[in-house]
Amino acid sequence: MAVNMKGKLWTGGCVFGGGFICLFALTFFSFFLLFLVGCEGQQAVDGGRDLPMDARKAEALRALEQNFESPQAHFNMGQIYQAEGLTEKAEYHYNVALSFDPAHVQAQAAMVKLFVTSSNPTKGKTYADLYMNRVSSMPGQSLRLAKAFQDEQLDDYALMCYEQALRVAPDSARVNKEFAFYYLQKGDQAKAKEYLVRSFQFDPSQPDVANELGKLGVEVRIPKEPDTERTTTSLGQNDDREWRIVAKHGLIQVEPIVQKGGKKEKKEDQ
Repeated sequence: MAVNMKGKLWTGGCVFGGGFICLFALTFFSFFLLFLVGCEGQQAVDGGRDLPMDARKAEALRALEQNFESPQAHFNMGQIYQAEGLTEKAEYHYNVALSFDPAHVQAQAAMVKLFVTSSNPTKGKTYADLYMNRVSSMPGQSLRLAKAFQDEQLDDYALMCYEQALRVAPDSARVNKEFAFYYLQKGDQAKAKEYLVRSFQFDPSQPDVANELGKLGVEVRIPKEPDTERTTTSLGQNDDREWRIVAKHGLIQVEPIVQKGGKKEKKEDQ
């Protein structure tokens, strides 16, 4: 029950008067509660990796009790058992995670790592072949699996996934870019430069690719949009020339292939 006390409102916990101290305190407390809820949710997602092992296990078990069909909860439980050397229990939870989400690439990569680093690498290879074959015609999924293998430090399988994606989509700017970033991470600048140039040729509007090319000493010129109105006015109709992106003397630029009313230019060595 609110009581008026000399121009102030008494709510039983705070006095609201001319200042905003109490309002600030309530706002701060509300944000603090939201922060705690957010932290708890994040621990459920990443398995609370910053917590001690006992606390991580308790958190994972609580998440499973709340939602047994959560692929992430089973994955987190598998990670804990894998760290404890309990291979069979880890395999069980990875399999359950994949039964609820067959495309859970983190569980797939962890399953491969589980056996590659144990006494049964053949089984790990079998799992890897199975997962890679499932996405052999899907470059985007192959890239996701490649990154999951990288996270597990399974570079040989990551490389095979990148190569698989490239075979399916050799003209994809994204695939060439991700392959280039893989080589950058491995310290192979020559290979990285090769795939960065290819990616930029397929899509020159990639600031991250242009930035990495610049770091590797390749000057990049991003073409501007053509002025269609000016071209139409000067020629009486739209310019129908074909264009290509080439690399000359370390500079990537755009030049015409076919000029209006003319013949194709002779292709120069790049």
